[in-house]
Amino acid sequence: MSDRRPIESWLTDMDGVLIHEGVPIPGADAFVKKLRESGRPFLVLTNNSIYTPRDLHARLRRMGLEVPIENIWTSALATAKFLDDQRPGGSAYVIGEAGLTTALHDIGYILTDHDPDYVVLGETRTYSFEAMTKAVRLINAGARFICTNPDETGPSTEGPLPATGAVAALITKATGKQPYFAGKPNPLMMRTGLNTIGAHSESSAMIGDRMDTDVLAGIEAGMKTYLVLTGLTRPEQVESFPYRPSEVVDSIADIVDLV
Repeated sequence: MSDRRPIESWLTDMDGVLIHEGVPIPGADAFVKKLRESGRPFLVLTNNSIYTPRDLHARLRRMGLEVPIENIWTSALATAKFLDDQRPGGSAYVIGEAGLTTALHDIGYILTDHDPDYVVLGETRTYSFEAMTKAVRLINAGARFICTNPDETGPSTEGPLPATGAVAALITKATGKQPYFAGKPNPLMMRTGLNTIGAHSESSAMIGDRMDTDVLAGIEAGMKTYLVLTGLTRPEQVESFPYRPSEVVDSIADIVDLV
């Protein structure tokens, strides 16, 4: 890795890197502040498709982290970008929240349960049996199956929650159709994010707390990768993966001086 170009732009996951259960991780405020003062391109990424960038901007601000709306990239935005490239002006039956429906509305998609081009599954705290049944029937009738992200569980103060990947598995079992996942670890999310800020992978770094999404996506997109140990991946788990991050650090506080 010694012949890599200097890092000129930064991508970082949000949950487990900058915040944990609604509380900023020590060093996150200094990291974001230094990024903004440096003028370097950066993005805060999340596989969570529930919230719009405007929502996340407000949530982070309440925690003392000032991240501009244009520096937030979600799996919902990556999904919308993918669909806009694939089938501009299409239609979709959506299971998800405002982050996803707003992103699809913004690209001119029609949200419908009548012969849609796609069934799009995102994150929600209110998955209903009725909606999943409708999705199964539409996919069986020919709609293409798209998911915002493959995460099987999500964090909460009470413990893990079933997430998009788990519900996708249920629909796959009922239809025999595998979805296309637009979010991490698909490098598509990283490349579209980099394009959004005019950055290049060979001079960019990805910071994450998960080996199976953040680090993998960063590696496959050609970026330098940093694993922080303030989230889901424990130190003893790193060696169990067939790939490694460029560096393992205790927390985002260890990266502040690199910006």
